[in-house]
Amino acid sequence: MYEDFKVTDRWTGEDLHCVWKGTIVAIATRHADATDIRFAVNGKPVWIAMPNLAWVEQKRRTGYVITDYLAAQTAGRYLQHAVKSGYDNGREMYTMTVDEVLEHASAVVKEAGRTDNLPSLPVINENIRAEDELGIHLPGEPA
Repeated sequence: MYEDFKVTDRWTGEDLHCVWKGTIVAIATRHADATDIRFAVNGKPVWIAMPNLAWVEQKRRTGYVITDYLAAQTAGRYLQHAVKSGYDNGREMYTMTVDEVLEHASAVVKEAGRTDNLPSLPVINENIRAEDELGIHLPGEPA
């Protein structure tokens, strides 16, 4: 889905390859009440800052939580839309609003059908789930 995708920049026509690289709670790193999702865009770092209040609001509105996988997909979808729309081309950091997080998260879940259909991260081998490659399984998950 949105952990590894290609998109064409609206203004330059440049083909961009966007790959999820990591998720960091920015409270410690930037002293911000946000979670930062890092992508490499043609090898250059781009950060999507998602306000932590979105996690609280998602749970309050829907009863469901934003998982790490959903956060990464949500940020990737936002990044793809930002590039396609030409939103402030070339930025190193984009900051989402709570409503944007909820809107993009809802769209991602709708596209996937349900959250357990979301690709696992990190992407080590596109043909093997990360959990299988690393031999990590949570209790109750299929081995």
